Amino acid sequence: MILFQQYRLVEFCAITRVDCGNLADKLGQMIEDTKKRSTVSLVLGSGGARGLAHIGVIEVLEEHGFAIESISGASMGALIGGIYASGKLEDYRNWVCALETFDLLRLLDFSFSGSAIFKGEKIIHTLKELIGARNIEDLPISFTAVATELERGKELWFSKGPLFDAIRASIAFPTIFSAVEFEGRTLVDGGLMNPIPIAPTLHDITDLTIAVSLSGKRGEQRSQPQPAASPPIPSGNRYHRMVVEFIDSLQKKTNGKHEDSGFFEIISRSIDVMQNNIVRFMLAAYSPDILIEIPKDCCTIYEFDRAKELIEIGHKQAEQAVQSFLRKKN
Repeated sequence: MILFQQYRLVEFCAITRVDCGNLADKLGQMIEDTKKRSTVSLVLGSGGARGLAHIGVIEVLEEHGFAIESISGASMGALIGGIYASGKLEDYRNWVCALETFDLLRLLDFSFSGSAIFKGEKIIHTLKELIGARNIEDLPISFTAVATELERGKELWFSKGPLFDAIRASIAFPTIFSAVEFEGRTLVDGGLMNPIPIAPTLHDITDLTIAVSLSGKRGEQRSQPQPAASPPIPSGNRYHRMVVEFIDSLQKKTNGKHEDSGFFEIISRSIDVMQNNIVRFMLAAYSPDILIEIPKDCCTIYEFDRAKELIEIGHKQAEQAVQSFLRKKN
């Protein structure tokens, strides 16, 4: 077809005696641009703060000219994917990269229900103010957020309705954020059932499926960053002081030896192990065209104050995977 079009252009130039050299160049460039713009269904996995690497992955895909037309995400994958589908990823990137430990503490709202440490409403309210309230069906990119229905032990896919209601359900990590009640059902983190939700994209009409797993092989041993000193907190602010001590204790355990693992650490590491195994089964059942793997030990699930470093890890891993794909393709 391309050769036929080029032949007809040459024939037109000969008959009309018009200088079509520039037209031929433009046609060739248009053909090359069309080849480069492969459409993509993007699957963004769960994994706490490691999900910030999704930002770097998306940036690399855009740099290589991939057109992301569909996104499916669980937990942090749903959060990053939903924000990107809203066209506000750059705003979120700038915001999250500026966060320091004390800024994170301001986003935590204690829950006294006994089922979780934090409510999770304050961070959702903050993101709504930053991104804007949107309905999923109105987004320019097809989007699905995956949550887990606790009673029936099944996935629930959100492909319409308020975007941040879907994200809130998908990030309801057990013991950390309160579960979400939705139409008489109790919903928790989507990563519990499907930490790499490829299934929602199976009926997409796109050229490629690209999946990002946050359960990749362990990376090279990295030096542990020393936690920055937290700003002084008024002595009367008891709850903020409790959170600071809580976060500090987690950082000390991460930077030191795990001689005496606490409750939170045991829960988070146990869920991590479970999700790693589910990811292997999911990838065996649904094989994406490109798999981008983020090392599972690149950070713990709560280190959101390392955004810049994690985005760079996503960038690096995505670039390697895309280059490998292009070499095999050519």
